[in-house]
Amino acid sequence: MTTTVAGLGFGSVALAADTVELGFIGPLTGGVSSVGLGGRNSAELAVALRNADPDSKYHYELQVLDDECKPNVGVQVATKLAANNDVVGAVAHYCSAVAMGTVDVYHRFGLPMTVWGAVLPDITYGNDYPEITRVNGTMINQNEVAAKFMTEQGYKTWAVIHDTTDYGKGHNKYFSTYLAENGGEILSSFGVTSDQQDFTAELTQIKQGNPDVIFFAGLTPIGVRVRQQMDKLGIDAVFQGVSGIKSDAFFDGLGGDLAEGSLTFLEGAPAEKLPGGEYFLSEYEKAGYDRSPEAYGPFAFAAMDLLIDAVETVGPDREKIVEYMGTVENHESITGPISFDANGQNTVARITSYVAQDGAWVVWEDSEYADGTRSLPGMK
Repeated sequence: MTTTVAGLGFGSVALAADTVELGFIGPLTGGVSSVGLGGRNSAELAVALRNADPDSKYHYELQVLDDECKPNVGVQVATKLAANNDVVGAVAHYCSAVAMGTVDVYHRFGLPMTVWGAVLPDITYGNDYPEITRVNGTMINQNEVAAKFMTEQGYKTWAVIHDTTDYGKGHNKYFSTYLAENGGEILSSFGVTSDQQDFTAELTQIKQGNPDVIFFAGLTPIGVRVRQQMDKLGIDAVFQGVSGIKSDAFFDGLGGDLAEGSLTFLEGAPAEKLPGGEYFLSEYEKAGYDRSPEAYGPFAFAAMDLLIDAVETVGPDREKIVEYMGTVENHESITGPISFDANGQNTVARITSYVAQDGAWVVWEDSEYADGTRSLPGMK
């Protein structure tokens, strides 16, 4: 076990030569558990590969905790992890509401934490906490590209359904702003709770307006219910979701036929098209995981690999790792170069458009919709 110098506080230096403890937090149970488990597997893979490297200075152990995509649970497990002085750094959170609820904890305990999936801008830009960094992009990037892409397809009118968490409200805010800049019109907008089951009232009003597109800002479980109920009410509009629906669970919940033609937008590129994607996927397959890394698995791997690089460079010391993260620029990773700005935010330049085709998420440019073989409703 790693030992620490007594009395040095949260920035204490680990003295044991062998083992360094790191943390991973994500939603391992609940409606978005497929993404959380893919992230966990990817982080574990980064640790395993480094432990197999004979040049590694340390042996790494990973503490894995489940935040259930619930802010109150997230605060509990973040506090548990951060209060353990043996843990020198963490990679955490897919759900933005959870990340927003926990950043104060990491700052208070001085624990460096790198986000691997949550996209709300305020996680990094809403504070000046040097402990908080993020390797993936934000919903600002996603929605700017989404609005431009959709209007270029010829769509003119939208109805919005967003959950009332900071995540859903944030997506609604940025998409609405960029849509107006690109000439689109929002006919109606509805906020719904994250556990709402019946959307008949909202969808009935939406149907009367006959929008070209229904924009959904929330996570997969609600997205599945909205899309199912659109079908029952005979609403023939394109279903456009945010990155929160890009998971295998979307197809598990809907089936290929009902999911067909849904759209979403995500920073980066598919794993196979990333700079280190082939290596990552090959090692992931060798490890024998029984589920895919999902959309954000590569970011979880990149975040954990970066954290380990920090430990290898400056040692297992929280304060020094925080300082190291503040200097990261053009750090090579499987997702591409990582450079943190003054707020710890990595700039991910590329946003990829995806369409559901034959039970899988396909890059738009590679799809039959792009080449004209298939058409979305109302597509010009």
